[in-house]
Amino acid sequence: MGFSRTLAFLLVPYLLLGANASLVQLNDNGYEDIIIAIQPNVPEDLTIIEQIKDMVTKASTYLFEATEKRFFFRKVSILIPENWTDNNQYKRPRRESYQHADILVAPPTHPGRDDPYTRHFMDCGEKGEFIHLTPDFVLGKKTAEYGPSGKVLVHEWAHLRWGVFDEYNEDTPFYAAASSKRVEATRCSAGITGQNGVPQCSGGSCVTKRCRVDPQTKLYEKGCQFFPNKVQKSKGSIMFMQSIDSIAEFCNAKNHNREAPNLQNEKCDFQSTWEVISNSEDFNVTTPNATSLHPPVFSLLRIRERIVCLVLDKSGSMAGLYDGIVRLDRLNQAAKYFLLQIIEDGSWAGMVHFDSYATVVGDLIQITSSNDRNQLIGKLPTVASGGTSICSGIQTAFQEIRKKFQGTSGSEIMLLTDGEDNTVSSCMDEVKQSEAIVHVIALGPSANELIIEMASMTGGIHQFASDNAQSNGLIDAFGALASGNTDLSKKALQLESKGLSLTSDLWMNGTVVIDSTVGKETFFLVTWNRAAPQISLWDPKGTLVGTFTEDTKSKMAYFTIPGTATVGTWIYSLKGTANQEVLTITVTSQASDPSVPPITVTTKMNKGTNSFPSPMIVYAEVQQGFLPVLGATVTAFIESAKGHVETLELLDNGAGADSLKNDGVYSRYFTAYTERGRYSLKVRAHGGKNTVTRSLGHPSNKALYIPGWVVDGKIEGNPPRPEINEDNQTPLENFSRTATGDAFVISNAPPPNSPDQYPPNQITDLDAKSNEDQITLTWTAPGDDFDVGKVERYVIRISGSILDLRDNFDKALQVNTTELLPSEANSKETFVFKPGNVAEENATYIYIAMQSVDKSNLTSKVSNVAQVPLFVPQADPGPDTNPDNPQNPSGDNHNTGVNISTVVLAVVGSVALVSIILSSTICVLKKKKNANRPRTGF
Repeated sequence: MGFSRTLAFLLVPYLLLGANASLVQLNDNGYEDIIIAIQPNVPEDLTIIEQIKDMVTKASTYLFEATEKRFFFRKVSILIPENWTDNNQYKRPRRESYQHADILVAPPTHPGRDDPYTRHFMDCGEKGEFIHLTPDFVLGKKTAEYGPSGKVLVHEWAHLRWGVFDEYNEDTPFYAAASSKRVEATRCSAGITGQNGVPQCSGGSCVTKRCRVDPQTKLYEKGCQFFPNKVQKSKGSIMFMQSIDSIAEFCNAKNHNREAPNLQNEKCDFQSTWEVISNSEDFNVTTPNATSLHPPVFSLLRIRERIVCLVLDKSGSMAGLYDGIVRLDRLNQAAKYFLLQIIEDGSWAGMVHFDSYATVVGDLIQITSSNDRNQLIGKLPTVASGGTSICSGIQTAFQEIRKKFQGTSGSEIMLLTDGEDNTVSSCMDEVKQSEAIVHVIALGPSANELIIEMASMTGGIHQFASDNAQSNGLIDAFGALASGNTDLSKKALQLESKGLSLTSDLWMNGTVVIDSTVGKETFFLVTWNRAAPQISLWDPKGTLVGTFTEDTKSKMAYFTIPGTATVGTWIYSLKGTANQEVLTITVTSQASDPSVPPITVTTKMNKGTNSFPSPMIVYAEVQQGFLPVLGATVTAFIESAKGHVETLELLDNGAGADSLKNDGVYSRYFTAYTERGRYSLKVRAHGGKNTVTRSLGHPSNKALYIPGWVVDGKIEGNPPRPEINEDNQTPLENFSRTATGDAFVISNAPPPNSPDQYPPNQITDLDAKSNEDQITLTWTAPGDDFDVGKVERYVIRISGSILDLRDNFDKALQVNTTELLPSEANSKETFVFKPGNVAEENATYIYIAMQSVDKSNLTSKVSNVAQVPLFVPQADPGPDTNPDNPQNPSGDNHNTGVNISTVVLAVVGSVALVSIILSSTICVLKKKKNANRPRTGF
């Protein structure tokens, strides 16, 4: 019950992760079809709608000016929950849904944490998933903490649309700047001035004390914050602190702070935000527009009941026998599963069959009982013959929908086909004009490829199932067709999907974990190819339960556990009764308590289409509510059109393909494609008790919380945010989930015996620690091909200048790595060495970076830069408490850091330092003499 009371606000009613889910279009400099969705767990408040309009209108003007009169918001749809009171102004959604939402208005991830943030876990320049704004933020209650909502929205839009990153760093708020020889606040531009201090609060009052130097990092102590001056001259940058009045631009190549240790520099190869935006597709198809700016046009749309028509192929090719089962039988199994378990109560559903012609076999009816479901099940096709006319099937479905409703706008077509049809192009315009959503399931390798475009242009889902019955792909594909507007508490979550081909051993045994967040309407489905197996099911107490309903015609059996299933491990045992049998089992369940968010898994590829030698990336997001689930074992199964399955273990380690560590997104490169055509994606995630946790860590890519301002030389602090131990991770129980992603297409596979095209992945988590005269490096091992295999060797170089190391890595001093033997990809590497003498006499830090080289002599990108201090900097006088002026007793100026170069010699003051400088001079001379020859120096 404690979980329910404290985390009910975290319930995410919809699955949010999808490949390129946004429907936004850029037309004549204006963004159209933006979807702002208010979630149903937001209490009804019409002021929210008006505030959204005001926020977007102001953001549009700010965006227009910030992008040099290039971009603005033209058309925006506000999606209103079905549980809000209806209104004559509210229209029916067309293709808009929570699944396609660009901006979500939803409760915060944690009480009091109203950080506006963008879910973005892909590469620099890649679009994000969605923006999360809380009701209190939209209502203007958080302006003091984050700034005006319109300006904040532009900050988040840049994350979402152009894939840029923040220019501050809450984990590393200060750094030693080589250019200024100061400890500086991490920011862009460096021209933003302010003071540093540590807020200390007791009761209702707060004071700001001087920041002291941490003896380990040689930077400011934990808790030290940068307080900007309220009045500034700098115009950049929006990705640092857009709340400053003077800020009106993105950092560009002229004022970008390349030294700052922020995600923008780390992820975007030290490019400024404006450089990334200028390289975007949006920028390349537009020119500045100096005309007057018109306010955005808003559409108010309220969620309605679902309208679905199944359009099923029963052409002659569906009679083909593959893997011991006829395609039409597999269609019946999967469609029956959809009608029994997936389509939601209250939905309208009908059915059309097509071969050379199309026929309505099931009029649209509203599903309110099991009788309605069974009525449609009875209409499934039993005989396959004739040609293939996809357009006739879709057009007939449109006619059937128009009989019951005024038009087809917002309705859904679920098209399953296995055949080639050269006439699909004849109805593409009609489909586009219909404003209907077309979901496509391609069975086998021959389905017309134009149907992929049909799904894409209508906002539909594209699924693929091979003829390999063991993969259970067709059932998975139908299971992925739940409504994008379905409340998650009523959605059938897939706990298991597994198949096995039986030869000498006729048994298929396994377990299914039912955790406490699910258990309602738990459904077991078993299919076979030849003869019904013997089925046994035991609950966690070891009691044999269940009488399965057999459908020998469709070759399936199913059983629903009454009420809420017992939490724990359920055991199943299937005994085949025929040789060469293929058995599959599918288990789904719904949330046990509407107020407690269930654990969910969603998956996607980074691209819908790809060509050799470009790699692809698999993503799987494991969450409970908006909070990431860590420590899960996540495995991806990628199946080609010919039935070849590639298995990948996905990782959340912040290395290789994984952008951010411990964000609940598990990732991996996929390079092992060997054939062109469609591929399907399925992910299985499970966690053991006390090995998986739910994290309260703050999300990345968010608007910076304003700690306070410096006004007339005094710090005026904002009230601190509610304390959250972000290192606290709540242990979770055992769970298991499976999820199916959209299909993707490989247009060009590698030729036989092609040369190695894939270098090692970039090392992004290099870390350095000093201990007396030694430096210890740690990092995650890359692979021979990105994050697979083992590299041949490492190249490590050091410098006293971070900029020199970044810009001239090959000329920096090289560390002797003869004894460093690389480990397998994703292992933790450690290397200890004694630093020699850096060449820069005034160096205060040693900066370290590395590359890896594979057996084909392909080299990775240069890693992130790690640093260790040489000397202890002394802090400038900063804010401290005294009876006369508790805010700023020293009358401190607006400096942002301390000057450390002036105290270096006084701090060190030893003969050893003189030796180092002399040795450094010798190194410089040798370095100039042998500039092109690798040096070890150690």
